[in-house]
Amino acid sequence: MARMVVIYRTPKDPEAFDAHYYEVHVPLAKKLPGLRKYEVSQRPILTPAGDPEPYLIGTLYFDDLASLRQAFATPEGQACAADRRILAPDNDDLQMYLFEESEV
Repeated sequence: MARMVVIYRTPKDPEAFDAHYYEVHVPLAKKLPGLRKYEVSQRPILTPAGDPEPYLIGTLYFDDLASLRQAFATPEGQACAADRRILAPDNDDLQMYLFEESEV
């Protein structure tokens, strides 16, 4: 299984962010071909290392990294990626990780 984890910092306008995220971005992302599951974690999000608390974490699940890459090469994926720029205009507004998991 592959995951895309997107960690958003606190937006300038949390109310507008939430409205756009749940009313526009999530429905766009749910149209991604090959998406298996979409989870959202919102505050409180604990950071034992003392880092600033993330505002929201979105986790998308795909069969593998190839499926994830293929999903974002589609028109739906391009629309989702463009919409992310509305939520987090600067790259410093978020962290994004793409990886395959393996059981140990």
